[in-house]
Amino acid sequence: MWLKAEQLTSALKKQLAPVYFISGDEPLQLGETADAIRLAAKQAGYENREVLTVDKQFKWQELSQSANSLSIFADKKIIDLRLPSGKPGTEGSKALVNYCQHLPEDTLLLISSGKLEKSAKNSKWATTLEKSGGAIQVWPLEGDNLVQWLQRRLQSKGLNANKVDIQLIATRVEGNLLAAAQEVEKLFVLYGSCQLTKEQIENAVADSSRYDVFNLVDAALSGRVDRAGKILTALNHEGIAAPVVLWALTRETRNLIHIQQQLADGQARNAVFMRHQVWDKRQKLVSFALSKLKRNDLMQAILLAAKTDRQIKGEESGNCWGSLLQIIGILASKSPLSSRS
Repeated sequence: MWLKAEQLTSALKKQLAPVYFISGDEPLQLGETADAIRLAAKQAGYENREVLTVDKQFKWQELSQSANSLSIFADKKIIDLRLPSGKPGTEGSKALVNYCQHLPEDTLLLISSGKLEKSAKNSKWATTLEKSGGAIQVWPLEGDNLVQWLQRRLQSKGLNANKVDIQLIATRVEGNLLAAAQEVEKLFVLYGSCQLTKEQIENAVADSSRYDVFNLVDAALSGRVDRAGKILTALNHEGIAAPVVLWALTRETRNLIHIQQQLADGQARNAVFMRHQVWDKRQKLVSFALSKLKRNDLMQAILLAAKTDRQIKGEESGNCWGSLLQIIGILASKSPLSSRS
């Protein structure tokens, strides 16, 4: 049956379906909905997971082969099928319908798809998937829906704010849920679990700064050391809190470690990037960073981040902004992706 994204948690607690179909063009909701299903499946004993990405090289018989193959490591497994285009084609449509007509035991099929065209929702393959389990279509959020989503997100971090103040965040992010999630993380890093004031929200999400922490991260990954240094100095002068800068650098470093490890394990690059929400605009940048950074470099950055955290808290001597600059130096390179400053 069709579910709303907010209904999924309670549905997963009641019963795990053999098929889940998620579609939409809002990346954060799409990724987090899939994460929730994978977590529920893992807790139910689905230890194995096979990722299949439908691209030009993909053959639909791979789905039936995966469904029929037995694992020597675990009895239950997830088939994680990625369908970026939202269009399986004639062969794919038949394969999906056939799968649902012969559901394999101890196997959960999770399909993450791009936005469905209006006509596709009523197609045989889509209705078959929906009747075989749970189907969730995610939509961009706006207005009161965005405010309610932000309120739930804040509460998950132990943060509370009145509706008028939450509207300030909604106005700032302009419907970009990834940016909204980052603003909530920033508020939590700055203030911890608390009742937020209007002043705290205005200070944290003000967009008057010429640079932000995400420009800083991208400048570092692209090897543009001088630009990254200028941005760091600007952030310091504009009163951006050091924990926010450290959070952004550490988050990106950990993502690179996970991506690097999964690629080394032989997982498909497109699937790994999709899992870590590295979308088209950043794929070239992240690929460049991975080509020049070794695991030891990234681990060194993580160790330095821990030292910087202690300096911020006053538990270790030293200038935290100097340490942040050292982290940037590790992430940057002498051969920049772009020479523009």
